[in-house]
Amino acid sequence: MQQSATHRRVLVVDDDPTVTEVVGSYLDRAGFTVDVTSDGASALARAEAGPPDLVVLDLMLPGVDGLEVCRRLRAAGPVPVVMLTARGDEEDRILGLEVGADDYVTKPFSPRELVLRIESVLRRVAAAPHSGPRLHGGGLALDQDARTVRDARGSLALTLREFDLLAHFLRHPGRAFGRDELMAAVWGWDFGDLSTVTVHVRRLRHKIETDPAHPRLITTVWGVGYRFDGENTGGPDADDEPGGCAVDA
Repeated sequence: MQQSATHRRVLVVDDDPTVTEVVGSYLDRAGFTVDVTSDGASALARAEAGPPDLVVLDLMLPGVDGLEVCRRLRAAGPVPVVMLTARGDEEDRILGLEVGADDYVTKPFSPRELVLRIESVLRRVAAAPHSGPRLHGGGLALDQDARTVRDARGSLALTLREFDLLAHFLRHPGRAFGRDELMAAVWGWDFGDLSTVTVHVRRLRHKIETDPAHPRLITTVWGVGYRFDGENTGGPDADDEPGGCAVDA
């Protein structure tokens, strides 16, 4: 564990000194180089001066809040972000994911779990294929070497996880995947809130579909999950849960 984390720099942003001290200590013991700050403006300045390998970001920050910091970080580059939320409200978690966070941990949390989540995100980023054939489907062209996606409108701005999710769909056209299968294949998690997948599918639809409310590329397969099928001309509403209570978990 320590060997794989060596030289990986994590920026921890939280206005609670106890959190930064405890999280910093656990990350240091796991072999990470840790930088800490207590507000959003300082976090953005430090990230610009030297991009970290990952940011642990509190949602509630003085001045520039965590959501805006995440937006600006993702606009500047593909740095992974693990969001800390003080509340367990689903709305807070979804907001974090919608602005580009790769994962979230709800306070109070186990520092050991946070370290495991960080390592999981970084492993997934490192394992993402940086080379391979170009993938095509549904009017989309995905270049795995350049990490770019284009359609008839031009280049599309996808987050790291959105890119990986789309690449997975394009590698398996016509195959239906449960949300648990997508979480394992794209996030590399055997645990976690499956709404993470739902939010990323919704975000991806808004970027690649002509009419996200009636998707034809990523369609919902009731009782199963999602399928990439560029030949379809319609589908359920984009925000519908796949299968409701019958979704595989």
